[in-house]
Amino acid sequence: MNSAQSVEITNPREIRHRLGLNQQQFWSRINVTQSGGSRYESGRNMPKPVRELLRLVHVEQIDVYKLKRDDVEVAEYLRKYEPDLFKSLKKQAKEKKKMAQ
Repeated sequence: MNSAQSVEITNPREIRHRLGLNQQQFWSRINVTQSGGSRYESGRNMPKPVRELLRLVHVEQIDVYKLKRDDVEVAEYLRKYEPDLFKSLKKQAKEKKKMAQ
């Protein structure tokens, strides 16, 4: 994750405003209540799983409902045992996404 993303993740309110979503829309996509999300936006410590979901869904724009367990297991395997291949594939996927836009 680059430093711009880590700065963004520390300010969920900024991400939400940039996306033009209200609290209910934003937080429900990662299965957090509006009141819980409001507390995180006010500075309460956000647990790592919530931060990761926020990053995946709102920063990386990944539809976590379309992920399959096998997809996650393959990604974890590649990251752990084939880090060079993982980085290469990730880079290729980002380049392809940019070209499609």
